[in-house]
Amino acid sequence: MKVLMFGWEYPPHITGGLGTACFGLTEGLALTDLEILFVVPKAYGDEDQSVATLIGADQVKVQRIIYEYASSKGRQEYINAGGLMLPCVIDESFVSLGQTSIKENHDVKEIHLEGHFSFEGKYGNRLYQEVNNYALIAAQIATEHDFDVIHAHDWLTYEAGINAKKISGKPLAVHLHATEFDRSGRHVNQRVFEIEKRGMEQADRVLAVSNLTKQIAVEKYHIPEHKISTIYNAVKPLEDEKEIFPKNIDDKVVTFLGRITQQKGPEYFVEVAHLVLKQMPEVRFVMAGNGDMLQQIVKRVAELGIGDRFHFTGFLKGKEVDQMLAISDVYVMPSVSEPFGISPLEAMRNNVPVVISKQSGVSEILKYAIKVDFWDIEATANAIYGILNYPGLGKLFQKHGRGEVDSLVWEVPAREVRQIYDELIACV
Repeated sequence: MKVLMFGWEYPPHITGGLGTACFGLTEGLALTDLEILFVVPKAYGDEDQSVATLIGADQVKVQRIIYEYASSKGRQEYINAGGLMLPCVIDESFVSLGQTSIKENHDVKEIHLEGHFSFEGKYGNRLYQEVNNYALIAAQIATEHDFDVIHAHDWLTYEAGINAKKISGKPLAVHLHATEFDRSGRHVNQRVFEIEKRGMEQADRVLAVSNLTKQIAVEKYHIPEHKISTIYNAVKPLEDEKEIFPKNIDDKVVTFLGRITQQKGPEYFVEVAHLVLKQMPEVRFVMAGNGDMLQQIVKRVAELGIGDRFHFTGFLKGKEVDQMLAISDVYVMPSVSEPFGISPLEAMRNNVPVVISKQSGVSEILKYAIKVDFWDIEATANAIYGILNYPGLGKLFQKHGRGEVDSLVWEVPAREVRQIYDELIACV
């Protein structure tokens, strides 16, 4: 079986959990004897292609057709993908390869150009244009490759999945890693919301990372419940458990690791730190990550006078994450709305007790984690205080938490996804 998979990130070029989850699932699927074509906006050449063949959308040639009318109709532009004429607005990212042909018929000039789009593959000011261009490229890719099923990860790739389905007639599964209600709360971006809704409506199956996310899809997007399957995320085992990262300090360390943005609740972590430090001034708090709330958080830390006990590391990836967790005594995830949350699994894998918000998908499957409401800073502070002051409690969560997370490997959700592929193909 061949899978055409669309994603926006692929290691080592990732910015958070989405890229980690996509690669982990791909590794698990490869063990089920699948051939995976993984499409990203931009391929750098240093990606691990042992479990998937990577296709960079920036390297795919497309035909751009321009119709210039002498009458009042003006000008129209299309991308021709397998005979499907897709309207588009071309910006400076289209690179012509020099092969041009022109036909003139009465009041119409027809210009044919061959070229490709350039992509940054990031989340900057050109994001919407790149999402649109990526979807156009997807149609071309669907004409050039054989595959049995299409799998699109998160809203950035839903339009690409829809176009590939239009071209090929093959079934489409969309993976709901997060919703606009998770990312933006009450201030929903209507454009993103509409893309998410259209993707789920056009898909043959929706894969949600938790029951929490599934419920949002049902209640906010009005997707039929029977169409949605919950597929929990997982975590990779440590590559080298013998590797030792020295702590070099006697103080206890409490860590937050994630994007410093509203969804992740970093402001609650700061208030919790303030409460704990009133009782235990020898504790150090670490915030690892970047995000749009960073300056606000730094300012609040200064206002509370805890700057000498609070540290910012910036974005961590790969072994840096394990190194940070290895010297941590408690990991805290105070997310306001977390569709799943892989980072607590990474912490437990490193024998670190975790305190997580009840408003997270991962809380549905973890038994050996302390669960609190994200807004309850006193309960969170008490949980941290208990773990740090009662060694038996910490050891209990270390031992049983590690045992619990060892069974949450990517082969498990991969088998569930493979079964869904089989069901979709059987219905074609």
